[in-house]
Amino acid sequence: MVHRTWWIEKLRKLWKRRSIIWLAGVRRVGKTTLCQLFDNMNYFDCELPRVRRQLEDPEAFLDQNRGPLVLDEIHRLEQPSELLKIAADHYSQTKIIATGSSTLGASKKFKDTLTGRKESFWLTPMTMNDLESFGCQSIEHRLFRGGLPPFFLAKQYPETYFQEWMDSFWAKDIQELFNLERRNSFMKFFELLMVQSGGVFEASSFAAPCGVSHTTIRNYLGALEETFAMHVIRPFHSRRAKEIVAAPKVYGFDTGFVCYYRGWQQLRRNDFGELWEHLVLNELHAHLQHRQIHYWRTKRGQEIDFVLTNRQQQAMAIECKWQAQSFNPKNLQLFRAEYPNGPNYVVAHDVHQAYRKRYGQIEVQFMGLQDLSSIRS
Repeated sequence: MVHRTWWIEKLRKLWKRRSIIWLAGVRRVGKTTLCQLFDNMNYFDCELPRVRRQLEDPEAFLDQNRGPLVLDEIHRLEQPSELLKIAADHYSQTKIIATGSSTLGASKKFKDTLTGRKESFWLTPMTMNDLESFGCQSIEHRLFRGGLPPFFLAKQYPETYFQEWMDSFWAKDIQELFNLERRNSFMKFFELLMVQSGGVFEASSFAAPCGVSHTTIRNYLGALEETFAMHVIRPFHSRRAKEIVAAPKVYGFDTGFVCYYRGWQQLRRNDFGELWEHLVLNELHAHLQHRQIHYWRTKRGQEIDFVLTNRQQQAMAIECKWQAQSFNPKNLQLFRAEYPNGPNYVVAHDVHQAYRKRYGQIEVQFMGLQDLSSIRS
């Protein structure tokens, strides 16, 4: 079993602040395995009927099990928030990790989102720290296979895993949480989003191919965002006439799924740049633990990959480049003409030690993925 040290330390720090952690992330990202890395954890799989019967009386259960506890797939309970609320208020010495494949508010069963009673944590697909834990330094392998550990570690290309994942995702996440209909339409929408992952989203372009209305398409996207299967990156703007102000970009959650749905058997030179952008986004999500990430684009197509805002309301610009030498400062200079305050970063695969470079009036810091933890929004 791989000891994912970086993630474990993050969870331990959260436990010092609250007794309950909501651990979210897509199916097969490694939530259960991560929990089992802690010593003396009592594990309860809420998908099992006998476990659900044990949990019908929360007080009796908590009296008998003083922890630490893992309540896996807790949304399968009839009243999951009641159990966690009782634990937080009356059994605060019992440490609990409750896991789910969605945001806490996605399930209608969570009538109380436990504000002030829990810490939320998002386990993303594998990060740079995970590559070290797994004893692999091959970014190319990570890009092609993706960041779900079973897919990454498979001896042969795990083609059947992708369809098995989708079947489980539909049955256990989408149907359980959202009761959506028309499976074929939903699956077609998921596939089309993966094929154009990283592109600007227009609901009208998906309605006809999927055979559903614009409203249904937006409902599908909402479900995918709530379950971490798609990331919706909204435009950064101040309503200037030349800026894109409404159309979001949508990224698939994992590069392995992007490659699979595009039918790639191997990566070509031109594929790395686009997949690298996805990997940078994943790293930002892991470190920042939020989705307040934007992009900037003009109506003439000039673009900044990602924009963050910090507490000083500065706009932090991030450009993603497979090779640092391919960076052209033109778009960044246009952005800074409109938004002069904030740091500028270029995240490149071939930068192993961060450095700074000046382009006219702006200074740019070049860094690798390993340095992204220094960025704070």
